[in-house]
Amino acid sequence: MIAGKKILITGATGQVARPVAEALAKDNEVWCLGRFGDSGAERELRDLGIRTWRWDMAELTKEGLDGLPDDFTHVMHSAAHRGDGTDFDASVEINSVSAGRLMTHCHRAEAFLFVSSGAVYAPRSQEHLVREDDPLGGRMPWLPTYPVGKLAAEGAVRAFGATLGLPTIIARLNVAYGPHAHGGMPILLFRRMLAGEPVEVPLQGQNWCSPIHTDDIVRQVPLLWNATTVPARVVNWAGDDTVGIQDMLTYMAELTGAEPRFSPSEVYRATSAFDNTLRASLIGGCEVGWREGLRATLRAHFPHLVKESGDAVQH
Repeated sequence: MIAGKKILITGATGQVARPVAEALAKDNEVWCLGRFGDSGAERELRDLGIRTWRWDMAELTKEGLDGLPDDFTHVMHSAAHRGDGTDFDASVEINSVSAGRLMTHCHRAEAFLFVSSGAVYAPRSQEHLVREDDPLGGRMPWLPTYPVGKLAAEGAVRAFGATLGLPTIIARLNVAYGPHAHGGMPILLFRRMLAGEPVEVPLQGQNWCSPIHTDDIVRQVPLLWNATTVPARVVNWAGDDTVGIQDMLTYMAELTGAEPRFSPSEVYRATSAFDNTLRASLIGGCEVGWREGLRATLRAHFPHLVKESGDAVQH
């Protein structure tokens, strides 16, 4: 961890950035930017000594940052405009312009971390471990504007990092999960199983991912700041385990007594497993294995379903 720094975090009411903000606030001055539609979340952050600032990415004028200090030492830009699935131009403009505004405002920072997504990669075979130099052009049928917005923001971050001389790293996040917010994609799919809904899976084989627990995310953010460069460096950010989505859901079903239900389909929530060679060389490995991480996450979200021993509660 780091101490005595002045840190700016966007998207801090979300599943990924909130635990980072809370952990760093113990030894640093932390500011969180966001719309704060949930006043309760803002109040909880303030109770921890975190300062909040209302900022809407969709308001593209620079006045949105007027009055905000500009002497931050470290920045984590995690907020994203996901889009409505149809307006691609708005997704490109909002994500790229807001990133440029933020970087310009914080141009004196020691390090800038932009949280991107593995959704930016073009589809590959299910078994392929995706590298940073693999082709881009991600497609998400359920939210097609999301990867487009992330790619647009990556372009802006690269341009402003180089132009401003701001040490920057772009971390393409895999499947993040943990006790905060909605719990991440594994918990969202598990909720569908609990409701009796089958989860779509490939017609053949499995859909693979490299899940990363928020405990590892919290620990690795300062390490990623230490790995920033000019021009910006791109790195895959994922857990060390390669896990099939069906295996993951089957394991959670075993822990809770739920019935795993799958529906082979040509359309499913595709993910990819990552090649973590570069990340490991820069900041080392992860500490939370996927089984222990999912067990702890299930206990946090469904304490009535999982015993402390990990055995399923009998219904």
